[in-house]
Amino acid sequence: MPPRKAPTARQCRVGIELRKMRQNAGLALAEAAALLSTDRTTISNTESGRFGVSGDRVRTWAAGYACADEAYVEALVAMAEERGHGWWEDYRNELTSGPLDLAELEHHAAGIRSVQLMHMPGLLQSEDYARAVFAEAVPELPLARRRRLLSHRLKRRDVLDREAAPTCTFLIHEAALRMVYGDSGVARGQLAYLLRESERDNVIVRVVPFAAGGFPETGSSTHYVYGPVPQLDTVQTDTATGPAFLDAETRLANYRATMDRVEGLSLDPRKSRDFIREIAQQV
Repeated sequence: MPPRKAPTARQCRVGIELRKMRQNAGLALAEAAALLSTDRTTISNTESGRFGVSGDRVRTWAAGYACADEAYVEALVAMAEERGHGWWEDYRNELTSGPLDLAELEHHAAGIRSVQLMHMPGLLQSEDYARAVFAEAVPELPLARRRRLLSHRLKRRDVLDREAAPTCTFLIHEAALRMVYGDSGVARGQLAYLLRESERDNVIVRVVPFAAGGFPETGSSTHYVYGPVPQLDTVQTDTATGPAFLDAETRLANYRATMDRVEGLSLDPRKSRDFIREIAQQV
């Protein structure tokens, strides 16, 4: 297969999963190369995402590694065979890879669960609110870049309208509801937008009030994206240098446990909507 130029996080994930399969089979690179009648370099470059891989090769290697999880293998085959031009590619030469990888991840998600502490979830931001958030960036962003970031942020929301849209649970801390970006008019508009979106059949909004106390991971926002099978779930966290994507099984389990705890502290959807309305009246 030809080398890839700047593979996306989702493309790299196929290689990562093939590496896990090989390691779970207890095979070193040289042993796998002999078993599969290929060379170590091909396997190494495929696992690192530098080489693409066909669906047939995924099946062949999975069989060689004695992976019997058919649903998992076929999900990887589908990822390997993806072709086409996702809408996010229109931004490839203008934005960094982080926002583009997140948009691609959301597009293919079977479900999403998100914890937000200081901002509204990106998928539930109004246009005015998102514009105000980008205006706070340090260093200040050029106007043209802010416009493209805003366009990308708003386009991401379309995933909620697509056929077989993912079921999304948004756990929003009271601090995010009370934080004012722009002015009070923008804040009220955002809360009204949040309430409208919370009425969607595939959107669940749950508020974590100050009274709930502390919980793990209070220093960052977290996005848990469910893949077609649990092994292909991904966690995206915000860092000072941009989004980070995590897929190690232990980390996935820890983040699922963390989100379960946060959700347990949150108000149910009906009480959450009442809480949002109460805050909107105070803004």
